[in-house]
Amino acid sequence: MDGSISPRKSALVQSAVIEPTTTVSRRAPTRSLRKTLLYLAMVCLSALFLLPLFWLVTTSLKEQAAVFAYPPVWIPHPLRWSNYADAIDRAPLLRWLLNTSIVTGLAVFGNVLSSSLVAYGFARLRFPGRSFLFILLLSTMMLPDVVLLVPQFILFRQLGWVDSLLPLFVPSFFGGGAFNIFLVRQFYLTIPRDFDEAARLDGASNWQIWRQIMLPLSAPVLTAVAIFSFVFHWNDFMGPLIYLQSEDTKTLALGLRAFISPTDASWNISMAASMFLVIPVLVVFFLGQRYFIRGVAMTGITGR
Repeated sequence: MDGSISPRKSALVQSAVIEPTTTVSRRAPTRSLRKTLLYLAMVCLSALFLLPLFWLVTTSLKEQAAVFAYPPVWIPHPLRWSNYADAIDRAPLLRWLLNTSIVTGLAVFGNVLSSSLVAYGFARLRFPGRSFLFILLLSTMMLPDVVLLVPQFILFRQLGWVDSLLPLFVPSFFGGGAFNIFLVRQFYLTIPRDFDEAARLDGASNWQIWRQIMLPLSAPVLTAVAIFSFVFHWNDFMGPLIYLQSEDTKTLALGLRAFISPTDASWNISMAASMFLVIPVLVVFFLGQRYFIRGVAMTGITGR
């Protein structure tokens, strides 16, 4: 045995080395083509969904004659920035914007605070009937909102809260909603209990564990809850329609109805007023989208 390899074995070795390389090289263009087609489809879908927003922005800067012009005017010239000043002069937009900011800010704070507290109880504390109460909580998500309108209105009317901002944000401090509690509770289950046990050995109470350990670690899911709550309360129309009556207490979503009139179809002014409602939602979502996606994704890691 001189250690040499026969020509037949050498050919087999070369084919075994070359064939996988050839297969990979053949698959590479196919994968690149699939990625290109996927990105192209995503760009087309994004453009399709962004088209109404683009039309809203451009219409808010048009003259009235250019709104329904044919062919459509996609880029207005000149840009009519005075439409925003006209919208502010036509209705108390700044007052409505302040009311909406107050309601949304307090509601977001209440939802984040109360949902994290309740979720901590369901995720970490052991008490009789915990599973039953959690199932009962989740079952409330199947109730349509319209079923609760009349009982809630009667309650708030007896409290004397009608035509005030209180019914729009006070309920947020009492639980924060079943969906938010479920979302935060699932995230808490992904946090190891070793942190709790180590804190208890140091003499920490449940309140200290929640405030000093759970809250800092749950920033992603709490950001997701805050974004959900912000979008809901900022765009809420039904609640203000039921409880608010005077002009000084209206929110922006309800007040924008003042720009819809059969006798005055100033759509450029209406679109300019609508931008006050759209821009804050876009800014909040783009600033918090990284934490939002991470928080929602982390809630599905554990199977408990």
